[in-house]
Amino acid sequence: MNVKQLSIFLENKPGMLAEFARVLQDNDISMRALSLAEAPDFGVLRIIVDDPYKLSSVLKDEGYVYSVTPVLAAVVPDKAGSLVKILDILAENDVNLEYTYTFLGRRPQEAYMILRVSDNDTAIKMLTKAGVKLMCQDDINDMLK
Repeated sequence: MNVKQLSIFLENKPGMLAEFARVLQDNDISMRALSLAEAPDFGVLRIIVDDPYKLSSVLKDEGYVYSVTPVLAAVVPDKAGSLVKILDILAENDVNLEYTYTFLGRRPQEAYMILRVSDNDTAIKMLTKAGVKLMCQDDINDMLK
């Protein structure tokens, strides 16, 4: 139930994100989710795409510094308390949430959360047991088909 997230290091200067987006466009890679954290000299772009293997190959060829991280993708009902449920499950099982970001899909009653946690296996087991729907990489790949 893991999803592959790519973290790409970009210089913090004008045009770098546009240059990266052009790499996606030129290689027909579709982005599903994106988070950008900045520091004075560089940014860390965290991205979920339809074909992480292809993007890894492209990034290597283009000379980008990047890493691949297994994260969780949870389907979250668009209603009050949905996030609290997930956070409570993680806390009750002593699983630290290192960071999270969200994205929307085509279903109007759902959102999706990317979760980077300290223990994927425990989180998967406990979230699934509590009825939280988790997505696998194939689900991410098929979202826009």
